[in-house]
Amino acid sequence: MEEISAQELEERVALLKKFRSLLQQQRDKFREYLTVLEKQENSITTENADALLVHTELEQQVVSNIMNLQKVIVPMSDLYKERGGDQKEASITSLQNDLSDLQDKVLAQNKKNRDLLRSHIASIRTQISSFRNPYKSRRSIYAEKTGTGSMVAVEI
Repeated sequence: MEEISAQELEERVALLKKFRSLLQQQRDKFREYLTVLEKQENSITTENADALLVHTELEQQVVSNIMNLQKVIVPMSDLYKERGGDQKEASITSLQNDLSDLQDKVLAQNKKNRDLLRSHIASIRTQISSFRNPYKSRRSIYAEKTGTGSMVAVEI
């Protein structure tokens, strides 16, 4: 086994700390996203359109944050492996497993919300198509040709 210098050891420790910090941030964002999706499901079920809109906007922000973190985590992970992080650090492995579990939960909740929205949209379409229009077979009163005056009488 080759010896590493104190400087290289410090670099590895700093890299490990930064990598762990980024993974924890991503885990927190996934938890936040899961919470938003669960609240969004409630808004879909109660047919609260305003709350659904707010949750959707919040969801977009959280997803954007997760994507930005991912842009940093991927190269950091590669650098970590390249610098000798192949030996399994228990905290990193635990965080990665937790992230994987959270990601699975997020995907399942997201699919559940999409299916719920699809069923609500189908129900609304059915309701709209079943509405009866009492004016459907009548001619519009605005389309009738009626005589209009062409002269105006003015008296003083």
